[in-house]
Amino acid sequence: MPKPFFFKPFFFLYRIFFRKSKRFQRSASNSHASQSKSHIHAFDNFAHRYPDLKNLSLIIFNMEEALLKSSSLFPYFMLVAFEAGSLLRAFVLFLLYPLMFLVSEEVGLKIMVMVCFFGIKKESFRIGRAVLPKFFLEDVGLESFEVLQRAGKKKVGVSNLPQVLIETFLKDYLEIDVVIGRELKVFGGYFLGLMEEKKKTNLSILEEHGGHDKMGSSDIIGITSFNQRLDDPIFSYCKDVYRVRSSDKRSWKNLPKEKYPKKLIFHDGRLALKPTPLETVAIFMWAPVGFVLVVVRILLGISLPYEVSSPLLAFTGLRLTVRTPQTESLVQKDPRLPNDKPKGVLYVCNHRTLLDPMYLCFALGKNLYAVTYSLSKMSEILAPIKTVRLTRNRQQDQDMMERLLSKGDLVVCPEGTTCREPYLLRFSPLFSEVSDEIVPVAVDCHVSMFHGTTAGGLKSLDPVFFLLNPSPIYTVQLLEKVSSEVSLCRDGSTSRFDVANYVQRELGKVLGFECTELTRREKYLTLAGNEGKAGCKTA
Repeated sequence: MPKPFFFKPFFFLYRIFFRKSKRFQRSASNSHASQSKSHIHAFDNFAHRYPDLKNLSLIIFNMEEALLKSSSLFPYFMLVAFEAGSLLRAFVLFLLYPLMFLVSEEVGLKIMVMVCFFGIKKESFRIGRAVLPKFFLEDVGLESFEVLQRAGKKKVGVSNLPQVLIETFLKDYLEIDVVIGRELKVFGGYFLGLMEEKKKTNLSILEEHGGHDKMGSSDIIGITSFNQRLDDPIFSYCKDVYRVRSSDKRSWKNLPKEKYPKKLIFHDGRLALKPTPLETVAIFMWAPVGFVLVVVRILLGISLPYEVSSPLLAFTGLRLTVRTPQTESLVQKDPRLPNDKPKGVLYVCNHRTLLDPMYLCFALGKNLYAVTYSLSKMSEILAPIKTVRLTRNRQQDQDMMERLLSKGDLVVCPEGTTCREPYLLRFSPLFSEVSDEIVPVAVDCHVSMFHGTTAGGLKSLDPVFFLLNPSPIYTVQLLEKVSSEVSLCRDGSTSRFDVANYVQRELGKVLGFECTELTRREKYLTLAGNEGKAGCKTA
């Protein structure tokens, strides 16, 4: 009797899953046979068997299976597709996601690599350095990290991910000695979306670092998961192999930021959230509504007075909190200062996004002049206030700022570039030479979906991405005016560097941010591979 047509899809799926389960059983049996010479242990017994790890000569661990809490690789490839590719490439990857459940893990990995890397220029690919370390660090399990930190000698990180995605994270941020990932094939300077065979690559790299001489040694251990096949030749180097259960991962705590071996100060990319499948659905559902909302917000901000546009913008989801000092020292002029020529107030604020001056204008309810080190033509056209670009010539910039102050109040961000994390970059002392009426302004912002800053992308889209968030939050806090004893540096009584450092410390104290000596140059060298100057091509 022929089967009804609607039964055929069910039989098709049954055959796929049946074959997949049979392959898994065969792989597990082969894996067990190949590891008969090694001792297999549960990860929760690790601390009892090795209370002191200083004597171990080598620890080999699988990154995604034994270090990260989540074993899903989809979010990291979605970051690559969105940040290095385009919205269309990310959408194609999202549509192919259900297919991953119908194929083996290796085939699913190859599909994601092909979608994300095909046609991407190798020289300009910086996602592994500028974007992924933040998301990897937020997914590191504290318990597994502490095991690696206690290891006295060499640590080897193994991963099924491409080498270009994990090398910076493991070497620079977790101080792992050897990183073994998958190499990508390149033709004419572009990725082909294909990976090299991992077995030959793994063995050759480990032998280069002396692992071959210690094969089977009692002081070499491996850490992986119960889901990972143990027939990988690299684990044949281990005398003991510890396997992490899914229940172990669920009980792990996230690695706190204060325990990062290297501070995460700079990172790039537009996505502010980890694009899990559900979060990706939310992004694509919100995007059409968000772009309409961006247009509405821009039109309200540039066409209406502050007292009218402020409540309307709040109704669209833009949230602004303003805090002012109790005294009236913002506008009082010191009697000891010369009064031959009236000058405006110089507002000095830290730099979070290009919209810092705009939000200060809304907080004060009046227009200000704004000077900036980098401003796109698009932002300059859309800005409802007068913006002037600095030339980086000290004397020219000083003369220009003094001319603007003679016309009205001025706002400047002496960091010269934005910083997303709770750190303040070094303040340029130029502002302390042009005015003695200095008011520090502490600004901070919070976004839930997109970052409104970039080092390697199109800066003209920075305000668009910030306004694309459903409900971005801005906080503007005006501090007491800098006292005359501190700000009077033009007569030589106070160094201009002392004034700049004083303002930086006061802002850091109010915001709870850490003050650093890092500059715009260090940021762009880290994230974009250039010094952040005009004419530099960013990747």
